[in-house]
Amino acid sequence: MKAKDLKDIFHKELNQIYGKDEVASFFYLGLEHHLNVARIQLQLEPEFTLSKTEADFFFEILEGLKQQKPIQYLLGETEFYGLQFKVNDNVLIPRPETEELVDWILKSYESRVISSEPSNLKSSIVNRQLKILDIGTGSGCIAISLAKHLPEAQVFAVDISESALEIAKENADSNGVEIKFIKADILESSLWEDVALRQKGSFDIIVSNPPYVRELEKQEIKPNVLNNEPHLALFVENDNPLIFYKSITDFAVDKLKSNGSLYFEINQYLGQETKQLLVDAEFKAVELREDLNGNDRMLKGTKK
Repeated sequence: MKAKDLKDIFHKELNQIYGKDEVASFFYLGLEHHLNVARIQLQLEPEFTLSKTEADFFFEILEGLKQQKPIQYLLGETEFYGLQFKVNDNVLIPRPETEELVDWILKSYESRVISSEPSNLKSSIVNRQLKILDIGTGSGCIAISLAKHLPEAQVFAVDISESALEIAKENADSNGVEIKFIKADILESSLWEDVALRQKGSFDIIVSNPPYVRELEKQEIKPNVLNNEPHLALFVENDNPLIFYKSITDFAVDKLKSNGSLYFEINQYLGQETKQLLVDAEFKAVELREDLNGNDRMLKGTKK
C-alpha cells in the first residue's frame, strides 16, 4: 500500500476529531517510530510503499486514534528533552512545560556554578557532590534528563506507583543513567523518613511535578487525556488542591541543604497560592515563572 494513500485514509477518518495538522503529525510520528522513515522521505519518494504487515500496524494506530487514545501510548514511547521515553497508561505523558522546568533547573545550576565556583574547579567535581530528588517521578523524565546532563550527580526518584517505577527503571536503563528509585507516598511522613535515611544526607535540589488538576477543572481536560492518563497522577480534591505541595515543601525545609533549591511544576490557576507556601516556609528568592504559553507553570525557591 502506498504511504500517500494510507495518509489520505488517516485524514478522512480523523480530521473531524483532531484537525488535519494534528492528523498529519500522528501519521509522520508513526512512520518515524515504526519504519524509521522521515517526513522528507515521502516527499522525495512519492511512491513509497508499505508492506501489508507495515500497513496493518498503521490501521491499528488508526483505530486507537479514533477512540481518542493518545498517540504516545499507541506508539509506546515519546521524546522528552532530546531523549526517548517508554510510556504506557501507568504514567503521564511528558509535556513541553515540564521540559521547560528541566531546562530552568539545568541553566540555574550552571549559572550558579559559574558564578560561585573557582575557575579552576571543573564542573564534574561539583556535580559529584550534587544530590537531586525527583518526587512523583512517573516515567522518570525529569530525573533521567537531569541525570543525563549532570552525569556525576546522585539522583533519587520517588513514586507511589510500582507500575510507574517499573517504567521509570526501564527508561533509566535505556538512556544509560543510574537513578536510585524509591517507592514512597508523598503524604506519608514515615516513608519520607525512609527516603531520608536511604540517601544519607541532605539534597541540593528537590523537584516535583505532583498532581495539581482540581476536580472542577476536569471539563478543561481533553478526552484523550481524561480517559487514558492515570488520574492518580493528575487530580486533587477541590477543597485541598495544594496538599502535595505543602507536604513536599515541609519535607524540603528539613531535607534541603542551605541554599538548596526547590522546584515545582504548578497549576496555572494557583500560582500565587503555591508561591505563598514557599514564602510562608521562609524560602528566599521565590520566583514564579510562566511557560511559553504565558501561563504560571513553574516555581522555584531557595532554602535559607
